[in-house]
Amino acid sequence: MYESITQIRVRYAETDQMNVVYYGNYAQYFEVGRVECIRQLGYTYKDMEASGVIMPVIEMNVKYLRPATYDDLLTVKTQIRELPKDHRIEFFQDVYNEQNKLLTSGKVTLYFLNNKNWQKTTMPEELYNRLTPFFEGE
Repeated sequence: MYESITQIRVRYAETDQMNVVYYGNYAQYFEVGRVECIRQLGYTYKDMEASGVIMPVIEMNVKYLRPATYDDLLTVKTQIRELPKDHRIEFFQDVYNEQNKLLTSGKVTLYFLNNKNWQKTTMPEELYNRLTPFFEGE
């Protein structure tokens, strides 16, 4: 399993009239978590796109447990629990507040697609090679 941690400060514009983070903004927090998860491996989405691969979200499931509010420092924990063997990758993501209380939990599924014809493809070899050591012995 591979896991990364990213922190995000809630901005005023991300809250609604009830002074809590608008539920749709968690998709952005999850995206930041995924981008930084890959970056922490020494690889970037930009590298992936340059290799001819894009990663659209095809499914996102979210459970909202507690609200986040303006200026909270959130911790986004992102896990890849299985090494992708085909065109699909799943990210399991949790958002915690400063008291380490779980606020939101979700799973996001993305596909690896060829950016020229939008056909399913596999994970870029360089990213695969960077992830593999985290799954050896499992």
